[in-house]
Amino acid sequence: MSSDLRPEPGRTQSARTQPVPSAARAPEAVPTPLERTVRAEIVAAERPDRPVRRWLRGIRSWIDRHPRLRFAYRFGVGVLGGVIAVVGLALVPLPGPGWLVVFLGLAILGTEFAWARRLARWVKRMLDRFWAWWKARRAGREVTAQHAEG
Repeated sequence: MSSDLRPEPGRTQSARTQPVPSAARAPEAVPTPLERTVRAEIVAAERPDRPVRRWLRGIRSWIDRHPRLRFAYRFGVGVLGGVIAVVGLALVPLPGPGWLVVFLGLAILGTEFAWARRLARWVKRMLDRFWAWWKARRAGREVTAQHAEG
């Protein structure tokens, strides 16, 4: 969170917009080699010059030239992405790939709807924050356990 957050004019500053003191922040987690590799592969796969992405852009431009087909396509994407996201949410408390399925549904929805792209970015940020908190908590427990043993 940046330290220069200011409330909107006419509003008082809430606890949500106040900067977090540096002592209260979780320590920055250093990514593991596996995390760095996965992130690099994701960046490489999202390059717009890849042949599959060029092919998909061509199909998409053809669909955009036909209004009825465009409506049917958007409707189909909405239904398919929505069903997959809802099924993923149902799978979250169960063992297995619940969040992965949710992100797949949001990615499908995000191909057509800007709100889904924004929601996916927000959920990814929140999940990243959660994992950083979880790792810091686990590291703190390990340190506490080592002090208790020694």
